[in-house]
Amino acid sequence: MAPALTTTTAAVTATVSDSDSLQLSSAKMRSHEAMVGMAHKGKRLAGIPKFSTFAEKRQWQLEHMAGAFRVFAREGYAEGISGHISVRDPEFEDRFWINPLGVHFGLLKASDMVCVNLDGDVVGGNVDASINNAGFQIHSSVHRARKDVHAICHTHSPHGRAWSAFARPLEMINQDVCYLYKAHSVYSEYGGIANEESEGERIAKNLGDGKACILMNHGLLTVGETVDEAAYLFCLMERSCMIQMLADSAGHKKNYVSDEEAAYNFRMASTPETLYTEFQPHYQYEEAMSGGSFKQ
Repeated sequence: MAPALTTTTAAVTATVSDSDSLQLSSAKMRSHEAMVGMAHKGKRLAGIPKFSTFAEKRQWQLEHMAGAFRVFAREGYAEGISGHISVRDPEFEDRFWINPLGVHFGLLKASDMVCVNLDGDVVGGNVDASINNAGFQIHSSVHRARKDVHAICHTHSPHGRAWSAFARPLEMINQDVCYLYKAHSVYSEYGGIANEESEGERIAKNLGDGKACILMNHGLLTVGETVDEAAYLFCLMERSCMIQMLADSAGHKKNYVSDEEAAYNFRMASTPETLYTEFQPHYQYEEAMSGGSFKQ
């Protein structure tokens, strides 16, 4: 059953189907090229689904949000009550869904999520739950600053925390890290636990129009058009931090991916649709292992 959403409007009947013009934008052309290029002989994968109602899309988002938490739990990203994922509501631009405080990532279900507005008022979902104040400050600031961002992931993952101590961006030392080529920043003004709005605003400003940010002495943050995109980027960034430190510790000369090749890799593999698709095997595995219980 979909979590309740308090609203003063009548039952939702408006559609959220795609209304693109016949003329594809350059971004859509790039996404199409990338999706076709993923499969042998251009057998294009399905990509991000479309929905006829806001309610259907909302439930789908919450299920994938809960699935992403299950992936994060299996990967070892949970740390006490820290860490959060948020997803912007598909109908109300000034509202987003976030996980309740004090529930392990591996136990979260779609019905556990809390809907809040940008002022911090709980307006739907699991209305009896608390949420992480620092999480609200960070996520609300990014959602307010980036209308194109619909999902945000932030946890205190082990290798992300370790690499964040250096306050350095990741180097383009392998094919996969190129998905973050010139699309991630470093926030090097650590201001303690982000309980104040100003810290969230500084993080959002540092993120800029990028896909990810390394928060010095803190952890990692990724964003996306879908929770799947943001979650896949987070997993990729965490592993890239680990691989960076392994390569650095070897003490040998590193070979770097050239700017030309890194830009090509980014163009072909870092569109919202391709990154959504990259996450599906992880989601499907969690669905199979749990019998889909996180969708409840």
